Amino acid sequence: MLKTDEVVFVLVDIQEKLARVMHDKDQFLHNAEVLVKGLKVLDVPIIWMEQNPKGIGPTVSQLAEHLTDNTPISKMSFSCCQNEFFVKALEATNRKDVLIAGIETHICVYQTATELIDMGYRVHVVADAVSSRAAMNNTIGIQKMRDAGAALTSAETVLFELLQVAEGDVFKAMLKVVK
Repeated sequence: MLKTDEVVFVLVDIQEKLARVMHDKDQFLHNAEVLVKGLKVLDVPIIWMEQNPKGIGPTVSQLAEHLTDNTPISKMSFSCCQNEFFVKALEATNRKDVLIAGIETHICVYQTATELIDMGYRVHVVADAVSSRAAMNNTIGIQKMRDAGAALTSAETVLFELLQVAEGDVFKAMLKVVK
């Protein structure tokens, strides 16, 4: 069972030029937004990545507007783990459970997840908040991460798993997020 003080969230490359061509983009972006908003309610640290932002553009505004207290880390490698600023940010959290969501599932998300597993992290792929241009590539990426040892979850599953109780102000705030 995940715990809020043991988990960190990695948001991978949900940028304008890429996001608009993703399979089932509206549902995927909605789930990613629910995830970001919910994790902020729970005070879970977020590491926000952008692939070649000069070429691909910024993170979609639908997500960026909720990340105003974060700064994106720019990368050129497919795996976030090949970026020294990412590795330092991750190590600074001192957390071993990593939630991961973003695009593309079969490239950047997959390579990051498998390298995190190799580095000793417990990786949880938010399967309804990842996407690829083609549905088959999305499916293959999810399967390969699972085969490598990543756990699969969904945005609402992880939020309520971290919440644990159906009472209090945080629960009420979460209900507003998921509705």
